[in-house]
Amino acid sequence: MGRVRNVIWLMLAGVVVLDPQARIVSAQTKPRAAELAATDWPWWRGPSFDGIAVANPSPPLRWDDATNLIWKTPLVGRGHGSAIVVGEQVLLAVADVDHDQLSLLCLDRASGKPIWNTPVHSGKIDTKGNEKSSMASMTPACDGERVFVNFLFRGAVHTSAIDRQGKLLWQTKICDFVVHQGFASSPAVVGPLVLVSADNKAGGLLAGLDRGSGEIIWSRARPKLPNYTSPIPLSVAGKKQLLLTGCDLVTSLDPLTGQLLWETAGATTECVTSVVTDGRLVFTSGGYPKNHVSAIKADGSGELVWENNNRVYVPSMLVKDGYLYAVMDAGVAICLECATGKEVWKGRLGGTFSSSPVLVGDVIHATNEAGHTFLFRATSDSFQLVAENQLGSECFATPTICAGRIYTRVAYQEAAQGESGGRREYLICIGQPR
Repeated sequence: MGRVRNVIWLMLAGVVVLDPQARIVSAQTKPRAAELAATDWPWWRGPSFDGIAVANPSPPLRWDDATNLIWKTPLVGRGHGSAIVVGEQVLLAVADVDHDQLSLLCLDRASGKPIWNTPVHSGKIDTKGNEKSSMASMTPACDGERVFVNFLFRGAVHTSAIDRQGKLLWQTKICDFVVHQGFASSPAVVGPLVLVSADNKAGGLLAGLDRGSGEIIWSRARPKLPNYTSPIPLSVAGKKQLLLTGCDLVTSLDPLTGQLLWETAGATTECVTSVVTDGRLVFTSGGYPKNHVSAIKADGSGELVWENNNRVYVPSMLVKDGYLYAVMDAGVAICLECATGKEVWKGRLGGTFSSSPVLVGDVIHATNEAGHTFLFRATSDSFQLVAENQLGSECFATPTICAGRIYTRVAYQEAAQGESGGRREYLICIGQPR
């Protein structure tokens, strides 16, 4: 084991470079291992990067503005990224366009009261992009000591680290960025690195940064194409792989070195969803220039096992017990066999979906853009609706579910003094009173 660890650090130090396309420089620090609890939700798609929450305890099945609300905290500005939960803190990215500020906000987990709000970028904010995007559409990541957040600011993507007391520690420019639909890529933490991507029409970058210093340890140039997915580290085909879809590719790298493990044509140009796996296959989806859901062998062969034309463009998918579950953008839930892609069932939910579903035990939580949440069973028997709940009038953020509570970012249309009404975002904690 010691020899393997030494080899890894030699790779990080640039002594061993197996892939000439991966740029590797020396690491100045060796941050200690991330210290996180089973009750935390430390980054996009949860502890295992797959949208699956710890099921014990389970959150309530019913809620509304008067039922099972623990707290409701108003937010300044707009954002579509999810909150993360680490220790006694809830953290989320906020874009205050009125005051030209991109910030990281920290709330108390128990009460929802603000603890600190750290400006990460201040100055004129460029709001170009799709009407469903925001300047805070990404989800932060935390290694227990530092919180990492990506922002697009003044024509470039930057990754920043903030300590748990709200102090800005470092900031690294990843690359210049040309806006097409927007920017929404979330960071991931693996070992001593924070992993980031910034695909765009000017030519993006996929990089591993030292968690302690922000130094770019390895980087790989990406095609000059727009794309919106986040890098996802998963254990598949017997090894840890960093997976990214889009730019007409499905790409797998060694997350510690940036070495290319395999790459194949098998995705559309523009993708939004994060990949999932059953341990053998990688499941991808996209929506431009065509709709697709596909399964690709992750053993390096690049074999396309199956593909269909279902439109699962924005909400990421889920895998449980040999079945793939998805919510199509147009409001239809679907269950497919992982091995064959055979459709098992479809179920009408309703509305349009941007938020990704989250699995808790055998119940899938899926929230549409109008703030209506559908709970249905992750079972191959048939579509089984469990409950429906409504909060607010708009929701683009994926809920965060941990320790029996749901943290959801929703917007309300509210009447203000002397005005007909306006949009106001809240972060809401749902759970059984304790």
